[in-house]
Amino acid sequence: MSRFKRIIVIVLDGVGCGEAPDAADYGDVGSNSIGNVARAIGGLKLPNLGRIGVGGITDIQGVPASLHQAGAAGKCIPATKGKDTVAGHWELMGILLEHPFPTYSDGFPDEIIEQFERESGRGVLANKVASGTVVIQEYGAEHVRTGKPIVYTSADSVFQIAAHEDVIPVDELYEICEKTRAFLTGKNGMGRVIARPFEGNAMDGFVRTTRRKDYPMLPSTPTMLQRLESAGKDVWSIGKIDDIFAFQGITKTNHTTDNAGGTQAILDSLEQEFEGLLFANLIEFDMIFGHRNDPKGYGAALEAFDRAVPAIMERLNETDLAIISADHGVDPTTPGTDHSREHVPLLAFGPALTSSIDLGVRKTLADVAATIADNFGLDAPLSGSSFLSKLIS
Repeated sequence: MSRFKRIIVIVLDGVGCGEAPDAADYGDVGSNSIGNVARAIGGLKLPNLGRIGVGGITDIQGVPASLHQAGAAGKCIPATKGKDTVAGHWELMGILLEHPFPTYSDGFPDEIIEQFERESGRGVLANKVASGTVVIQEYGAEHVRTGKPIVYTSADSVFQIAAHEDVIPVDELYEICEKTRAFLTGKNGMGRVIARPFEGNAMDGFVRTTRRKDYPMLPSTPTMLQRLESAGKDVWSIGKIDDIFAFQGITKTNHTTDNAGGTQAILDSLEQEFEGLLFANLIEFDMIFGHRNDPKGYGAALEAFDRAVPAIMERLNETDLAIISADHGVDPTTPGTDHSREHVPLLAFGPALTSSIDLGVRKTLADVAATIADNFGLDAPLSGSSFLSKLIS
């Protein structure tokens, strides 16, 4: 019989807690998303996360380690190669990359663009690292005039294709993305191809629509999501989890797009009956504040989530376990806007955890997957060690 009937994993996207041992290899020495944000804004108020133990995993101004009263706290070293969103989430679910997904800081090479033009039957605009909201203003009018899709990338391993819905219908854009995903393999096997439809005009401005669609690289072995589904367990996703895992192994999805919606979806889900995993991503730390070097906004988002923690706790049953972690860092106080190679938090709480527990420094994010497998009586993943015994001893 499972020790916990429901496990809730909440990913605070981009909330790292101090440089990883190999941070120098990534140019990220000194990165500490949560710690540096606290220093930059004069301290953070995180009393609820503090009681679970977040103040003991890194130096956080305003959150002393002595607050730790109940729950389990530690941090994980990223073991997978790369600091991409997909790679971090895969690792949490037991899949480690041997090679990082490729990124293209100078735009895509000719071989990729030429293949894209052959497959799409259209030319290309932009082909550079760009903000999605900015690049459509810069190239939107030319795109409408020529019909050429706007192709761009970011610090992530992504091939993004923006097109006006009246110029390239959404179904055609999706078809172009599917063809692009099919040929981006091997050395050019990027983490995601993303359809970015938009609307509007040059006079009033162009705006992205809600019909974005992601086409991720798929892992070669089953994730913990797929293994849970095969075992007859519920696997509910919130936020962009469905896109990251191409809906594989997910039995119910709620594709929220901001922290408030994601947090409310967590609360609503906990009011329902299910047995298995609830896997949620809260995106704004990364997408809105980290990549835009906004420590004040990042800190406010952390404090807003902290205020929601008691409501989450109130909805947990005796047989529930909640785990808070992250996929990578994205320190908004550093000069660049890239993800940062950092430890990620590992916090666990629930009615059954009534004392403070030290989870230490874990060797991989895959320890989360190993703990889930251990709890539900599944074979252990290829990577990761369970910390379940620390929670139930």
